[in-house]
Amino acid sequence: MLPGLIDCHVHLRNDGVADPRAQAAADTDAVAVLRSARNARRTLEAGVTTIRDCGSRNGIDFALRTAAAQGLCVTPRLVLSGVMICMTGGHGWSLGLEADGADGLRRAARGQLKAGADNVKLVASGGILTPGSEIGAPQLGIAEMAAAVEEAHAAGKTSCAHAHGTTAIKNAIRAGVDSIEHGYLIDDEGIQMMLERGTYLVATSSAVRNVVRHGVAAGIRPEVVAKAEAAIERHIDGFKRAYKAGVRMAMGTDSGVPFTDHGNNLDELVYLVEMGVPPMEAISIATLNSARLLRMDDRIGSLEAGKRADFVVVDGDPLADISILQDRSRIRLVVIDGDAVVDRSVAG
Repeated sequence: MLPGLIDCHVHLRNDGVADPRAQAAADTDAVAVLRSARNARRTLEAGVTTIRDCGSRNGIDFALRTAAAQGLCVTPRLVLSGVMICMTGGHGWSLGLEADGADGLRRAARGQLKAGADNVKLVASGGILTPGSEIGAPQLGIAEMAAAVEEAHAAGKTSCAHAHGTTAIKNAIRAGVDSIEHGYLIDDEGIQMMLERGTYLVATSSAVRNVVRHGVAAGIRPEVVAKAEAAIERHIDGFKRAYKAGVRMAMGTDSGVPFTDHGNNLDELVYLVEMGVPPMEAISIATLNSARLLRMDDRIGSLEAGKRADFVVVDGDPLADISILQDRSRIRLVVIDGDAVVDRSVAG
C-alpha cells in the first residue's frame, strides 16, 4: 500500500501525439474538455490521485474541475494553472497568455487567479516544442516574474516556471517561484541558489527521453528532436548533481507532450531510480515531497491519521523492483477521499 501518487506537471488537453500543438489547435474547446476527462481517467488508472495541470486554455481545466465536482466524470484531485503566461512571442505563445512588463505580468496573474488557478505558470525560457525557440534563451525577466509570483503568493497559491537555460533558471529562482520545471541545463550556481531558497526541481525526465527515443521516424518535427538530443545528457548530469547536492525534488512528467502518455506517469519513477535515486526516496518524491510543493502535505502525500484517505494498493514490492509501477494491471486499487475510483482487486 502506497500513498496516492502525485504528478506535478501534466497537460491533460493533449494526448502525447507527435505534434501536440497541432492537436490543440484542431480541437474545439468542447472536444478538449472531453479529451482532458479521458486523460484524467487514464492517469487515475496508473495510481496517480493528484495532478497539477501546468497549462491549459480557454478555461478547459476549470470546466473539467466543475464537471468532476458535479459527478459528471471521475478525475484525480486537480491543481490547476489555467493558461501559462509567456512573453510576447515566447515559448508556448500559441496556447499561452502573452504579457510583458511587471504590470502586464501582474495583470495576467491576477486574471488567472480570478478564473480559479491554484498555481501561476510562468515561461522563463525557450522550449523544445515551439518553432524558432531556443531552449537556453531567457525570456520573461526577473521583475516580470516576481510581480506574478507576488500575486500568487498573496492569494495563498503557488507559482512555477518552465525554465531550461542556466540564466532562465536563476532568473526564476530570484523571482521567487516555488518550483523549476524541467531545468535541463542547470549549472552548479543554479543548484546552490535552489538549495539556499528551498526551490523545488520538477525534472520531467520522461518528456525529453521520449522525444529522443521516438524521434523523427515517429513523426516528431526534426527541430524538436534536435533540441531534445542536445539537452538530454546535460539534463541527466544536472539532475544527478542537483540530487546529490540535496535540492528538493517533486515528481512531474509533462504528460501530453510527444509520446509521454497519460497513464504512463510512473515511468518517471523508473527514470529517477536510473539516475541514482533509491526506490523509497523516488516514491517519497512522488508522494510527500510533491504534496509539500503543492502545499497540500497537511492533507495528502502520506498515510497518517487525520489525512485524506488517498492510497494505492500495488501487486508486488516496488522497493524491490520499481518498474512494477509501470504495469497498470498491478495497480489493484486506487482510493481518493475514501472512495475506490479504480478497483482491479476482483479481476481474474
